[in-house]
Order: sequence, then C-alpha cells, then structure tokens
Amino acid sequence: RFVFVCPDGAIFTYDKKHLFRMGEEHNQFSSGTQQIIIDYKGFKILPTVCYDIRFPVWLRRTKKINYDMMIVVANWPERRAEHWKTLLQARAIENQSYVIGVNRIGNDGNGIYHAGDSSVINAKGEIIFQQTHQSFAKTVNINLDELTTWRNTFPVIEDADSFTFE
Repeated sequence: RFVFVCPDGAIFTYDKKHLFRMGEEHNQFSSGTQQIIIDYKGFKILPTVCYDIRFPVWLRRTKKINYDMMIVVANWPERRAEHWKTLLQARAIENQSYVIGVNRIGNDGNGIYHAGDSSVINAKGEIIFQQTHQSFAKTVNINLDELTTWRNTFPVIEDADSFTFE
C-alpha cells in the first residue's frame, strides 16, 4: 500500500495492483483494483508500488488517467537494478511524465541486498537525480511549465491507442 499524507492531514492510499508472485505476495495479500490521481501543489500525481512498474498498460497516461508525475515506492533488489532503472526511464518517456522512483537500501531479512537507485527522471527520460547505496534526503526542483511545453511540442498522447481493462 502506498500512503500519501498531505500537510493538511488529507490521506490518500493506493493498493498495489500487481502482486509479486515470486515473493508469494499473491498468497498473502489482495490485489488493488483502482488507480488514483492525487492533486497536490498543482501536480497530478499517480502513486504506484514496486512490481507495478513492469506493467506499462496499467500505468499508461491517457486522457482519462492523466498525470504529471508518477511516484514509485519499491523494494527492488540490487540483482535486478538495471531492470528497475530502465523501467523507470521507460515509464517517463512513454507517458511524458516525471517519474520519481524511491527504493530501499540494505539487506532484507532474506539476505537480499537493495542498492537504492532512487531517481528523479524527466519526461524525456533524462535522469535529473539518482542516488545509490546510501540513505538521503534530497530536494529536487521539477518544472510543470517545462513538462507542458514538452508535451505540446511532441504530443504523442494524441496518437495513443485506446483500451479498456478486463
């Protein structure tokens, strides 16, 4: 579950849609069924969790599910770090959206190491910030006008396929 808490006390939750079968999540949890868009400080934010990043159709920005920023919280192991980093960039490019990936670091209870690779990526897929192997707090400025200009200059959403979920 992704929990977004605003300074005014408003709380938003998103339940992970795609459960990680290899970790037996499907035997422990129920899958979420709905996306949410959070309006915060002028940005439309799509929260998502870990394994969901492998399923681009679920995260596809459309005219109906329109967002400026995707935030992905994760427990992604170092042994698949290249997948994590590549998928974050791919989601930014295909959705013309900022993508913020927040991943854990250190060993888990099973001896699996997590390197972090937390990132901020712009809508062109350019890495604005990335940190590996350490805890940190970081402020990164992102620009909604820059995002809007890029989308207007290269309006790929106009040619996107329409689809429905079953």
